[in-house]
Amino acid sequence: MMIDYISIIEKYYSTGSDAYNLLITHSRQVAEYAMQLADRSAVAIDRDFAYEAAMLHDIGVFKTNAPGIFCYGSEPYLRHGLIGKAILEAEGLPRHALVCERHIGAGLTAEEITAQHLPLPAIDMLPLTIEEKIVCYADNFFSKSHIAQARSYEQVCRQMMHYGAGTMARLEEMHSLFCEYQEPQYEVATAI
Repeated sequence: MMIDYISIIEKYYSTGSDAYNLLITHSRQVAEYAMQLADRSAVAIDRDFAYEAAMLHDIGVFKTNAPGIFCYGSEPYLRHGLIGKAILEAEGLPRHALVCERHIGAGLTAEEITAQHLPLPAIDMLPLTIEEKIVCYADNFFSKSHIAQARSYEQVCRQMMHYGAGTMARLEEMHSLFCEYQEPQYEVATAI
């Protein structure tokens, strides 16, 4: 049975607010694309869980300082995955919480966090399960700051190459899991 992810989101976001509308739109884009990827994949995927996790993967952004996406908190944006993990653990959703923690970029190693002086604990935050990987991968194609347009695989690669060989290797590994790349097919979702 699927969880009521909208009710969970509404505990933390005011329905109809700019932040809520942006989160719902972005999350639906990621969830819909994850389902497109699942349709093509030869790997068995828990579709219900992956969809729910995609809808909740960015729940922690409201506590970050990212006014360009209507978030007026005090935390660095990069911490939204950890914030989301804490929220979803408190909601009794430990599997969903791990997706939050592990979806940043193509995942992060403790070494990368330390070497890049990122505002995160020096722990591995790598997507491990197929569902964690599909949400992580799909998320890279949709920006909350440019909501109306999906990125191409080439654009995603250009962005990721700045973060090093490990990031690129993980991105390519996820790419190969979900078959040959196809542009995301979606209509811009609107908030409910």
